[in-house]
Order: sequence, then C-alpha cells, then structure tokens
Amino acid sequence: MTCFTPLRRIAAALLLPALIGLSAPAAAQGTLRVAMTLADIPLTDGAPDQGTEGVRFSGITIYDGLTNWDLTQAERPAELRSGLATEWAPRPDDPTRWIFKLRQGVRFHDGSVMNADAVIFSFERALNSNHPAYDVSARRQLQAFIPAVKAWAKIDDYTIEIETNGIDSQLPFQMTRLFVVSPTHWEAVGRDWNAYRRNPSGTGPWRMDALVPRQRMELVPNREYWDAARRPRLDRLILLPIPEVSARTAALLSNRVEWAESPSPDSVPRLRQAGFTISTNAIPHMWPYTVSVLPDSPFHDIRVRQAVNLAIDRDGLVQVLNGLAVPSIGNLTPDHPWFGTPSFRPRFDQAEARRLLAAAGYGPNRRLPLKFIISASGSGQMYPLLMNEYVQENLRQVGIDLELQVFEWEALRGRRRDGAQGASNRGVHALNNSWNSMDPYNGLLRFFGPNELPPNGTNWGNIRDEVLEGLAERVKGEFNPQRQAALLAQIHTRFVDQAYFIWVVHDVGPRALSRRVQGHVHAKSWYVDFSPLFLR
Repeated sequence: MTCFTPLRRIAAALLLPALIGLSAPAAAQGTLRVAMTLADIPLTDGAPDQGTEGVRFSGITIYDGLTNWDLTQAERPAELRSGLATEWAPRPDDPTRWIFKLRQGVRFHDGSVMNADAVIFSFERALNSNHPAYDVSARRQLQAFIPAVKAWAKIDDYTIEIETNGIDSQLPFQMTRLFVVSPTHWEAVGRDWNAYRRNPSGTGPWRMDALVPRQRMELVPNREYWDAARRPRLDRLILLPIPEVSARTAALLSNRVEWAESPSPDSVPRLRQAGFTISTNAIPHMWPYTVSVLPDSPFHDIRVRQAVNLAIDRDGLVQVLNGLAVPSIGNLTPDHPWFGTPSFRPRFDQAEARRLLAAAGYGPNRRLPLKFIISASGSGQMYPLLMNEYVQENLRQVGIDLELQVFEWEALRGRRRDGAQGASNRGVHALNNSWNSMDPYNGLLRFFGPNELPPNGTNWGNIRDEVLEGLAERVKGEFNPQRQAALLAQIHTRFVDQAYFIWVVHDVGPRALSRRVQGHVHAKSWYVDFSPLFLR
C-alpha cells in the first residue's frame, strides 16, 4: 500500500521486468506480441487470477468451459455457445438439477481424454476441501463466479448432473468460468498445482510453450483443437505484462509489439497518423466506484451517494480520454433491454451535489473526507491513475476531500475479497473495481444480498435491499427470456435510484493494432478470440 503520489515509482518498478521481456529479437511473420495491462502473467492452471483479463489471456486460450462465449461478431452482445457441453437443461421434475451432455472425442493437450471424470475433477479441485486435488487458489478465484453450484455428480462417461442452490436460471452463464483441467496431467506432474502451472494442460485452442514470470508467456496453436473453425492461424502468441500505459504505447511505436491493450489516450492521434488502428466497441464493461453502505460509512446516506454521482463531469473525462470511453449512468447503457426506467439520473450538477451534501450535514465548514482504494493498472481498469485524479478534482470542487490509496491489481482484488466489513478495509469508503456486465449475474445480481457477501461473492459494499433480493429470486426462477428481462429492468431501475454505485464511464475496450494484424473481430465482450488472427 502507498499514497497516491509515490505510485509513479511503483509503476516504474513493475515495468522493468516487462521491458526485459521486450528485448527479444524481432518476431517471425506469424507471431503476434501483445502488451497486456497486467503486471504479471495470470495463473495458467485453469483458475486464472488477475481478473477478467486473466481469463482472456490464460483462460479461454488454454481451456474451455462447459459453455463458451460466441466472439465471432461485433454487432450485438456476445451470446452463449456450446463448449465442452453440447446441450444442457434443468430436469423437468426438479429444476435445481441440471443435466449437461458432454462433447465426445475431445482430448487435453497431454493427450488424455476429456470426459465426465475430468469435469467432476475440475469441480472437486476448486470446491471440495477434502479432495486430494483441492487447491485453495482455485477456490479463491472461482467461488464468486459459480455461486449457483451446490453439488455435482457423474451420470455416465459423457453426462453429468449439477445441482444448484435453489432454482437458478443463471447456471449456464456461470459455466463459462469453470475451465476443465486434466486429472491425468495433474497426476503426471506429481499432484502439484505449481508444477501444473508451469506445464498446463487444457482442451483450448492454444497450448502454453514458454513461461517467464513477470516477463512473458508464449502460446502455440493446438492443431488438434476440437472446433476446426477456431484452430489458430498464428504460429505463436506472445503475451507481455506492461502495466504502465506509456510503456505499452512506446512498445507499439517501436515495433516491439503488434497489439497494445488500452493505449495512452493522448497518443491516439499520433498512433492513427502512424497507421495504427485504434479499435473500440461498446463492450459490456463498467468503470464505477463500489461504495460501502455500512452504517459507519458516509455512503450509508443516499444523499451522499447521489451527491457524488452528481459531482463527476463524465463528458469532460471522456474528452480527456480522447473518446476511449462513454459516460455511464448505470450498470448498463440506456439502450440495454435491462436498463429500465430509473428516476435518478447521474449527471454533472455541482449545485445539486452541494445541496445534497448540505442536507447530509456537510459544507464549507465541514468538508467530507473520503478514502477510496484503487489500482495502478490491471484488468479492465482502463487508465486508473489519470481517471482517479480527474474524479478527485471534481469532488474537491464540491467540498469532498478524496484520499486515494493505490495497490497492485491483484492486491486490490484481495481487498475486494475481504469486503468493506473486513479489517483490512476499515476506514475505506469505496473500491474502484471495473466489472463486466455480460450476463444478469455479473451485471446486476452479484452486487447485493447476503449470499453475495465476500469472500463468497462480490457484494463488497454490503448492500442489503429486500426489494432487490426478492426480484433476484424471481429472476433465478424465471426461464422465459422476456419475463426475465422485465425483472432485470426492475432491478436495474431500483439499483440506480438507490445510487448503490458511483458510475463514471463504460469501457470501449480500446486496443491499438499494427496494420499487419488481420482477422480481428472486436466482439461486444470483454473477451477476445485470438484464433482468427494472422499477420500480413
């Protein structure tokens, strides 16, 4: 932990290993080098750390879930597609028990067969502390993303049953995060998950060929991948952790990489002039502040929550970011079918912000002190130093003194798992954590209610709302898409009206690409499919 100003030195220190990785000679024609925003390589054992970017780079590349995301088009939000399961449905006589039929003929990278035993093993290693393969790291990374799962059982070699915690229509979405690992390979590496991470075995379109912590991970095509349409066209994919934004841009301009995540906003005109493509799309991903509504937090008062939402000049921030974001007035965009009809609209209205603060007991003679925890970089965090400094100044203008404490991304995620009620977060009023909103659970349901309190879920702020909790139970029991969407719109309406978050912007997933990069589809998703890419 450190105060805000010294973070520049920390970012520089984190950058050094990445620069070492960039000293390699020029890549071959079929090699794509990607500058990630992360400070380290995500875990490669099928339970990636480093947030959703970790899933993007060492999850869906090396592994498959029972369900996968369709990342083949850019016009509409990504939808579920079959993965290692070819079909799934709740049992007609008991909707808490789902039957998943597994794909036959699939092999892991080590050559062993993917079957029901492997899927059961993947559940056991993450959720059963009495199993020999149990891995506390896997539980830490996965439990908040598969909360519907209560039990699992093998029916036959290619059929499994998953029991949910009550009726829960969201299970198929959650199965995109359970990556299936090879029990045979785990045995072969000495029943050691650390050894497995050095030599992983999944069923995905890419195999890991080399790994140097904090420097690089190299992936090569799985030429036997079960989906012929997704067999990679590249010869090699090299992932480089470069957390400092200007260093990613410099790497691109010097031809050390062909792809840079979240390039520096002020470099966009120069990059375009130099022939690089700045690819963006309105992806389901928000950049808010998750606030503590505990009784000892100023945000326990809805007037304070609303006032802070009204103090932020979102349009001005988008201009500072050179258009690499869109203003956010909720978890979802106004054109989303779940947006609803909130009566409170976050906007830039400093006069109303001051009025609300005064009504809550704050003013020129009693400024409001707040403490937020943020990251230096990381998965989906966009440009956290620049953006938080901007918000800090906005709040200062209405009588709020904001203290920012900066953490390395994975350390911040650790504080997220403690919850606002945790001893480590005493005196902290909000967490700056970006969230994907690709499905109902991730976009709405995980942020409130007792079952979502950390470490089991991501209700960091301890939101308890009987109306929301009742609506969530109805969503879980509703399998009709239209009726489910109507309930979700009610949830989002109340969530915004209660100002349970401080909304700032939605991400557009900016990435800068060399003109050599071909076949790129900027899906409306946080994820990317690298399989269609090639270099000309």
